[in-house]
Amino acid sequence: LKVQLMTEQEADGYRINPFDLTKVWPHADFPLHDVGVLELNRNPENYFAEVEQSAFNPMNVIDGIGFSPDKMLQGRLFSYRDAQNYRLGVNHGQIPVNRPRCPFHSYHRDGMMRTDGNNGSAIGYEPNSYGEWQDSPEMKEPPLKLHGDAYNYNEREYDEDYYSQPGDLFRLMSPGQQKALFKNTAANMGDSELFIKQRHVRNCYKADPAYGRGVAEALGVSLEDALQSAK
Repeated sequence: LKVQLMTEQEADGYRINPFDLTKVWPHADFPLHDVGVLELNRNPENYFAEVEQSAFNPMNVIDGIGFSPDKMLQGRLFSYRDAQNYRLGVNHGQIPVNRPRCPFHSYHRDGMMRTDGNNGSAIGYEPNSYGEWQDSPEMKEPPLKLHGDAYNYNEREYDEDYYSQPGDLFRLMSPGQQKALFKNTAANMGDSELFIKQRHVRNCYKADPAYGRGVAEALGVSLEDALQSAK
């Protein structure tokens, strides 16, 4: 298992919007770092117990880990927990497939299907006079820097680089892979209107002329007409 890392300062000055899901971080700029080995050593013995009841949530992180302004991630932070509460109940963390394998501390208590001691007689509020349920301000996530108003934004305003990454990927492909790409594109666009095919050929050509030429030939479209068409 490997990850790529980018600091906040690098994100602010990078040539593309690093939180645009249609873009990738080149390994040359942000190399892969080893994390460990993710071992898949068996199939589920009971599909319902081990798959249907599983609940993966990006909000499940340790103190000190923050969240990027990736719009997809921010949406998932809101939606996953709500969906899992509806599907599995508020105490789905106690279901064996979701239960942590090591000791942990949580302020969560009560709710339907609570199956443990529910933190016993511990006080259920903070601050209190007994030092229970103390907050950890030193672990608080630093504030997220915003550019302008906290409002919806058009990611196209942040960079106009739509073609360099597709072109880089195309040039990494072997001739056989490129040929398969042309063939698959033609198979999936066969029933499209001519102007749609021409528009796609132009986009491919902007990424790499050989890419546009190969798609045009596979589609049976004139490359010259596609490049001249403005529709």
